[in-house]
Amino acid sequence: MDDGAAFCPYCGNSLKQQMMGPSGTVGASQPMLLPAHYAAGYKVDKVIGMVYGITVRSRGLGGNIVAGLRTIAGGEIREYTELAQQARQESLDRLAEHAKSLGANAVLSVMFDSTEMAGSMSEIIAFGTAVVVSPASGDQQLVKLS
Repeated sequence: MDDGAAFCPYCGNSLKQQMMGPSGTVGASQPMLLPAHYAAGYKVDKVIGMVYGITVRSRGLGGNIVAGLRTIAGGEIREYTELAQQARQESLDRLAEHAKSLGANAVLSVMFDSTEMAGSMSEIIAFGTAVVVSPASGDQQLVKLS
């Protein structure tokens, strides 16, 4: 087989490593982020290691006042829900950047952790295991642990 070949002459699979995006599409720029310990339909070629994304957020004084008033009536505090959503997304974005900088095209076992800091700030960490995956061949069998 020619060293410069782009496709396998036997099976037709691409021989060039490509990045896979969050939707699993080949050629996308961001790694897949998966909460599972495996990527269905893919095999792990290389384990790179732990990756993470961290952000620390605080609601401004105005947001705290409005949120404080909402606690009187009860129910969802939308200002804090929005803050939490933005913080989680930012930590996931940073996690993906960290994994990509190390050459990963997927992150397995993605989880979050959060900590309150100084009574007014929240630290959100997204972390997981950076890996390089490739599509699994049809003859590969999964192992079921009992």
